[in-house]
Amino acid sequence: MSDVLTEEQMRDALFSGLPPSSFKPRQNPAAPKASEQPRPSKLRVTLHVTKVFEGHMDVFVYESNTLSRLVAELEAKNAARKKKYKYIDVVSVQQI
Repeated sequence: MSDVLTEEQMRDALFSGLPPSSFKPRQNPAAPKASEQPRPSKLRVTLHVTKVFEGHMDVFVYESNTLSRLVAELEAKNAARKKKYKYIDVVSVQQI
């Protein structure tokens, strides 16, 4: 149960002289239920990578579990570097 009081309950607590502990907050009917878990979001980073300058470009796709585009891009670049790619160009970062 949340500790959020409605405006009406706050006014009653302030101006009626009763202690605020006697008022119970209402539950928000629009709040998601505990059994409904949100789907984890992922970001798909697409890179053009090559091992030699102006060589054959390969497409490197990396999926990250973070919501931050910057962190996902950095993780993808680090993963490409582990595969011994030297030249990396970010093509897109999309939420999936």
